[in-house]
Amino acid sequence: MLFNDLFREAYRTVLVKGSDEPEYLPASGPEGLAQVIFAHGYYASALHEISHWCIAGEHRRTLHDYGYWYCPDGRTLQQQEAFEQVEVKPQAIEWLFSVAAGSRFHISVDNLSGVGAANEARFRHNVRSQAGEYLVRGLPRRAQAFFDALATFYGTGENLEERWLEDARRIAPSYSESGHSQEN
Repeated sequence: MLFNDLFREAYRTVLVKGSDEPEYLPASGPEGLAQVIFAHGYYASALHEISHWCIAGEHRRTLHDYGYWYCPDGRTLQQQEAFEQVEVKPQAIEWLFSVAAGSRFHISVDNLSGVGAANEARFRHNVRSQAGEYLVRGLPRRAQAFFDALATFYGTGENLEERWLEDARRIAPSYSESGHSQEN
């Protein structure tokens, strides 16, 4: 409801509950609507797919799945490293959406039947750093609008910073280049 209220008219885009795999479908014509499809009605899936949409540029939003090639679960180490590199910003935005919505966020390396994470501690640190940077400098325009709508709707605005710091300690304790936690 919040997404559609914000973006249906201005961006001709709607959020749609899907079944198996999430997907982005561009509008089929000038009067059509693009669809951000999230998996199984899961709230976290919706927030994640919205985060991808919020950072996709105008051209990418004209392409199926933003024109990205997706390598499914079961990735090699090299494929996983590439995945972790491109997932930092969307997961950082999803995390902030979760904080604004008062829901629990979980970092995902999304490679259960593959080699697992290439470097999970580094990935967690990179997502935490990016989210922290967004909090200081601001989110991309559409992401900021959705973040603000979530915080208003769920009434989380007053304690966002406190919840963010608590969540940051849970998800990604301070990280050194050696990969060791700096927090006790």
